[in-house]
Amino acid sequence: MGTHVIEAGFPVNSDAEFETVRDIADSTKTTVAGLARVVDEDIEAALDAGVDMVHVFASTSDVQIADSMHSTREAVKRRSVEAVERVTEAGVECLFSPMDAPRTDPAYLAEVVEATSAAGIDWLNIPDTVGVCTPERMSALVEFVAEHTDARIDVHCHDDFGLAAANAVAGVRAGASQVQVAVNGIGERAGNAAFEEVVMAAESLHGIDTGVDTTQLVELSALVEERSQVHVPRNKPVVGTNAFSHESGIHAAGVIENAETFEPGVMTPEMVGAERAFVLGKHTGTHSVRKHLEDAGFEPTEPQVREVTTRVKSHGSTGERVTVSVLKRFAREAGVTRTGESRVEAR
Repeated sequence: MGTHVIEAGFPVNSDAEFETVRDIADSTKTTVAGLARVVDEDIEAALDAGVDMVHVFASTSDVQIADSMHSTREAVKRRSVEAVERVTEAGVECLFSPMDAPRTDPAYLAEVVEATSAAGIDWLNIPDTVGVCTPERMSALVEFVAEHTDARIDVHCHDDFGLAAANAVAGVRAGASQVQVAVNGIGERAGNAAFEEVVMAAESLHGIDTGVDTTQLVELSALVEERSQVHVPRNKPVVGTNAFSHESGIHAAGVIENAETFEPGVMTPEMVGAERAFVLGKHTGTHSVRKHLEDAGFEPTEPQVREVTTRVKSHGSTGERVTVSVLKRFAREAGVTRTGESRVEAR
């Protein structure tokens, strides 16, 4: 699809994960990254897995340094530099993450960024580890970090407040060159910035060429949903089954006339590999009912359309789905003829 980097896993985590990362690295020409703490064993495992990039990370906020790493600021900075030096000596790309960057003391964050940059990092990631950024804050953070490194900047956003995609795009607009994303937004807690949302926002709203084949987004989403067993909500942006579905009579009538009336226009179903749908329910209008009847091979009159619409609204109000078979039953009950049929009244 044109994804630039696949972060395949944490090789030191287990033998199975090591083998998975190694197999992925062996089977694609796309850059493959492996995760590593600032621990020798982690880094050696990632290098032994044959990855093209090692993503080294260390906590830099005081709360995580004290109660997660059980360390000190000086020790974290020293270990981070040593880890980066080991990766660069091995001749693979190095990406460094000062974890919990938004909650890190700015002066200390600058120290760590400058020290790891001097050690030879290729990428400096800004991780919003607990999802507390806003787009304005992410923009400012990217600009701040850029003052202290010559490395390319990457952003990693969590969705605790539903702002991950917006924060990721804000990071790019502020100068970041790369975004860490996950298909369907899966990830810790409320998840990560969703691949499909970030790509389409960048492409359609900001005119950024991501290089991603967006026509495969819906197919990819379904594959990840199946394999991960993490359900995709119907109203999920871009790839949810309702993303290009219309029930409201006003909306459906407008879209039948011109799709841009009640769709973004700059993002069409075809662009993401989806199909437009007109849902029948309690808010349905005559335009949508007529289209469904005609698509099902009926030739309704205007009074028949109104009668079937009334039946559809009534059925939908009970919470029942109006399926094709239900619609056909309503059509027969209203006396709607099929294309090519003719009827005569017995007198």
